[in-house]
Amino acid sequence: MRHLCILSASFRAQRNAVLRTASAALAIVLVAACATAIRAADDYSPDVQKRITAVEQGLIPAVRIKGRSQTTKICDRMTRDHVPAVSVAVINGGRIEWAKAYGLADAVEGTPATVDTLFQAASMSKPITALAALKLVEQGKLELDENVNRKLRSWQLPENEFTEKHAVDLRGLLSHTAGLTIHGFPGYEVDAPLPTVPQILDGQPPANTAAVRVNKVPGHGFRYSGGGTTMAQLLMCDVTDRPFPDLMHDLVLAPFGMSKSTFAQPLPADRAAQAARAHNEKGERVKGGWHVYPEMGPAGLWTTPSDMCRYMIAVQQAQRGTNDRVLKRTMLDEMLKPQGGGPVGLGPFIVERDGAKRFEHSGGNEGFRCNFIAFLDRDQGAVVMTNADSGNRAVNELMNSIALVYGWPGFVPPEREAASVSSESLDRLVGDYALNVASVATISRRGEQLFVKLPRQPELELHTESATRFFSDDPDFSGACVLDDAGQVASITFQFGTREVSARRVK
Repeated sequence: MRHLCILSASFRAQRNAVLRTASAALAIVLVAACATAIRAADDYSPDVQKRITAVEQGLIPAVRIKGRSQTTKICDRMTRDHVPAVSVAVINGGRIEWAKAYGLADAVEGTPATVDTLFQAASMSKPITALAALKLVEQGKLELDENVNRKLRSWQLPENEFTEKHAVDLRGLLSHTAGLTIHGFPGYEVDAPLPTVPQILDGQPPANTAAVRVNKVPGHGFRYSGGGTTMAQLLMCDVTDRPFPDLMHDLVLAPFGMSKSTFAQPLPADRAAQAARAHNEKGERVKGGWHVYPEMGPAGLWTTPSDMCRYMIAVQQAQRGTNDRVLKRTMLDEMLKPQGGGPVGLGPFIVERDGAKRFEHSGGNEGFRCNFIAFLDRDQGAVVMTNADSGNRAVNELMNSIALVYGWPGFVPPEREAASVSSESLDRLVGDYALNVASVATISRRGEQLFVKLPRQPELELHTESATRFFSDDPDFSGACVLDDAGQVASITFQFGTREVSARRVK
């Protein structure tokens, strides 16, 4: 089945004439014309179609404000945030109930997205990599709690005062409790020289990130590290003497029926036509179409929402004891149990809320944003993938809409109440704030509303809690003002999830 938002014939003619002459931004405007997605008449039952329509028309913000209209239509959100394509698949009753794609896989060429369009899974690659590693443990080729240096042949992790207290092991690599550095990776332009994995781990040219090293005691606390998953990638290749894409195909992708998916980096030429192009926060195509990720384990999977659902369904079936292709029960329980006091099992994040347990992971590569969520006791879940740096809001709001329509427990965010503050208090927040030497956050005012523009992100509305504190449409972003002796804003402490950044006022 091919589901897509399409343009009328007249709009297609305009698109072909205009897009090739320079207006990627106009491509996003034209996406607004695709207010509905076409489908064959017999694709879905009336009940399923009713649920699809409710999801499409009922996007719910990640932060709901009491007294405000709460919903947005999917194509409206895509247009506002310059997101060329969104692809969705929904699990209900232990099967893929529906899958749909909206918009353009390539905003320059005007290529429509379909349910078979490949997207970069980014960090959603990590739980797939972890599952393969656990299969190697069951085969006796790896051990969860063994010092990784005993099996690493092509590279060795430098030991130090921290590893003397606790060795780095596979359990720590997969659960982000190994005390390792390097959160994530920017990838490489398609024509750039690519480093080997040992060069990445040592931060040696042409690698574009620093060395992956231990700088806190392993096994004592959570700290997210894509560097750790890259180390797991090398470990898996060393003990099997096989290329990572081939290994992942045989251990996970083929057994789970993920026939569209590949870990091949760079993407082979014969697959390029199936792939969505990456776009920045303005909807402009990334140079070369996308970035390449030799860090395949943490970031290298190309896939579709439906293929990701096949992995999720297999894990759900294994949890129920009806699928023995995944892992043995004891290993599965370890995978789905938070490790080392952190929120991650062996691969996926584990969340338990309102009596419902789920496994999940989000992802963000250059020009791609995505997320998957799957319940362990409800045979429900969903995957949303986009091809823009500005895609997070569409991902989050679609997940909220799916959650409401399908009755997911503990998911739809509660309403928050914004406080009314004086016009003078709003004015004194307006200005530029230096996040670092190269980037600023700009707060502006339109009427009685404040907005913030962060680097490489769509504009966010700010909501005041008091004259000196605010939160935003992003649940992971908020701020608190620091006033000078004259009562003016000297700086703002921005909260990005668990990370704080003090930004001084520069304008």
